[in-house]
Amino acid sequence: MDDELNLGDLSLACAWALVDGLVRGGVRDACLSPGSRSTPIALALARHPSIQLHVHLDERSSGFFAVGLANASRRPVIIACTSGTAAAEFLPAIVEASRSRVPLLALTADRPPRLRGTGANQTIDQVGLYGGYVRECLDLPVPETPGQEAWWAQSALQALEATRSDPVGPVHLNCPFDEPLTPSPGATLPPPNDDPLELPRRAEAALTDEEADRLAGMVSGARGAVVIGGWPGDLTGEASYWSQSLGWPVIAEPTGGGARRPEESLAAGQTVLGDMAWVGRHRPDLVIQVGATPTSRATQAFIAGAERLIVADRWHPDSDPDRQASWRLAVDADVLREALERQRLRPADDDWTRAWADADRAARSALDRFLDGVDEPFEPRIARDIAAWIPERGTLFVGNSTPIRDLDLAMAPRDGLRVMANRGASGIDGLVSTALGIASAGPRSGPADTTPGPTVALLGDLSVQYDIGALLWAGRAGVDLVVVVVANGGGEIFSLLPQRQLPEHRELFVTPHQVDLASVCAAADVGYAQLDQAAALTPALDDAVRAGGLQVVEVVVDPVRALELRTELQASIDAALAGSAP
Repeated sequence: MDDELNLGDLSLACAWALVDGLVRGGVRDACLSPGSRSTPIALALARHPSIQLHVHLDERSSGFFAVGLANASRRPVIIACTSGTAAAEFLPAIVEASRSRVPLLALTADRPPRLRGTGANQTIDQVGLYGGYVRECLDLPVPETPGQEAWWAQSALQALEATRSDPVGPVHLNCPFDEPLTPSPGATLPPPNDDPLELPRRAEAALTDEEADRLAGMVSGARGAVVIGGWPGDLTGEASYWSQSLGWPVIAEPTGGGARRPEESLAAGQTVLGDMAWVGRHRPDLVIQVGATPTSRATQAFIAGAERLIVADRWHPDSDPDRQASWRLAVDADVLREALERQRLRPADDDWTRAWADADRAARSALDRFLDGVDEPFEPRIARDIAAWIPERGTLFVGNSTPIRDLDLAMAPRDGLRVMANRGASGIDGLVSTALGIASAGPRSGPADTTPGPTVALLGDLSVQYDIGALLWAGRAGVDLVVVVVANGGGEIFSLLPQRQLPEHRELFVTPHQVDLASVCAAADVGYAQLDQAAALTPALDDAVRAGGLQVVEVVVDPVRALELRTELQASIDAALAGSAP
């Protein structure tokens, strides 16, 4: 090795070649947590003119911020950290990204391989750290010899191709560096390479003629139904085809991109499916599930009770976890529709179409009438009112546990709203960070003169506490985000599950708390308002958007009364559906 070679300069050159290659492939954002071993990566990210750098103290929050940012922008996002347990902190976000098909590029700095297994400080075995949750793990060479920059640049291309594999997902690049880690004062970098990388196009799956004919034979004239689960795009056209052309009811989850207009999907699908007696009298011949496994138990039971089930999805690895489908098709929704449009199909009979339409109108009317009559805050009303209030081109990020289910129950179909959620692993970790990442993604594609709407997060109180460090770190960051916190005293979803029968129910599952969110927001310089009346929510949202920055609206819910209201609501729906029955 040349005695005059500065390893710090070479390490920076290799890190620059990697980052520049990723930029050529379309990467524009990077999330970095501070550390010493990652100095070459940090400098390359900070000095590249095409990278927007987001610095986070906590690697776990940084990873989830990147999940939101990548999901909203539909571009790969870099997450970078130092060696040791810092790299392990990325695992929850990588699991979520893997299961929800989000392209992340994890750049973990590492000690040289000779130090692995020796007990050296801050050294763990990072190769293969994320197991099968990454599409590929690349262990790059230690920068020791001039010319290795080409190897690091080639690794960028390999990583980008891996993120686009089927299924799309995260990739791990382990980046070992030897000391010295800082470059010499006179170190120079080449100019960015403006030549974009030519990445291969993802192959589009299609139905064979035999498959299309078989499918048409099953669909034509059938009393069927379509369930649209989570999907990363707009499925309005698909929902319209099934409901308008075939006369089938469409039950579309808010995150499925099909819950747009009442004439295209059921306006109160969950309330209808929640009446088991009504559904038992209207059992479909065939159910086609598009997208991920449904969130709510009523929809899961509806699918399980179908005579035949077809699952059409290539985005999710577990869209049929109970293996109930008689046929699985690894195709996108538009492929399914286009194959059937070429056939001469008979729609469902009028009695079938009319029965579902009448039941849906009755259920929606009863649902809204009941919620409008509730003066105290009640979780389904909170979800319904937020979804209706968000202006055009706005975004709603909804948390796991009860918020996603209450939104599925109560949201009325509407256009101009993007609904997002972390439904890959469905955890409550990192939800505040994910919402901040979504809010930081900038305007969506559309007319240049169209102003994007606000970003609102609907989260439970335990979810906010789990990721409370994100509030403390981002309070002064200038991100415009409204976080609505349903303060019902803990994990109240367990009051709806069999665990409620256990004597340790509240201590071990609900986990009530005494956290003063107002004090936390004051310490973080975050705007705060607390509400105890249902009608006060939308005015408070108006005020929060006008104030700008990070705002928290805490809505206090009496959990005992909320359980009573849920029972009363279902009784109202059941009565309305009994009246709509032929």
